[in-house]
Amino acid sequence: MNLARISSLAFGLLLLGLSAITHAHPLRLSLSQIEYKAAKQSLSINLRLFLTDVNEALVFDPYSTQLSFCQTNEAPEAERLLLEYLAQFFYVEVNGEKVGLEIERKELSGKGDNTALGVTFVTHRVKDLVSLEVKNAVFTDLFFDQSNIIYIYTNGKPTSLMLNKWTPSHKLEF
Repeated sequence: MNLARISSLAFGLLLLGLSAITHAHPLRLSLSQIEYKAAKQSLSINLRLFLTDVNEALVFDPYSTQLSFCQTNEAPEAERLLLEYLAQFFYVEVNGEKVGLEIERKELSGKGDNTALGVTFVTHRVKDLVSLEVKNAVFTDLFFDQSNIIYIYTNGKPTSLMLNKWTPSHKLEF
């Protein structure tokens, strides 16, 4: 089982456990996964965000169907609005250079208030990883208690970070 599936499964189990207790997502939480594979010279980036939080950030209504992410009637501006929002609050720098974020695919998982929007970005070619800086301040403009968990895998070795309004970024040196 690959690391992306393990992280998705862990996030899903967290959501399931929390929803069983409260019937709505009580935590303000996002999950990011960044994976570097030297053998393939690749860097992959994935985000998982609660859909109600995405809607709150983009159209100021958590239950809006205006953007309809991943539906046949997805709004033409949905992806652009998401990328514009992320450009303000999320970035990855590799060896001092920002990585461009281009969406490869989106998917929904979960139900009701626990529906998550998964975003996979186009994989980037990275020859040597010397440093990696991550900023994840998504939804900290909306929620004072927002936490953003980042799992970073470098050649299979995991590192975990918790970023928030007061600590929005972190830099790792290899």
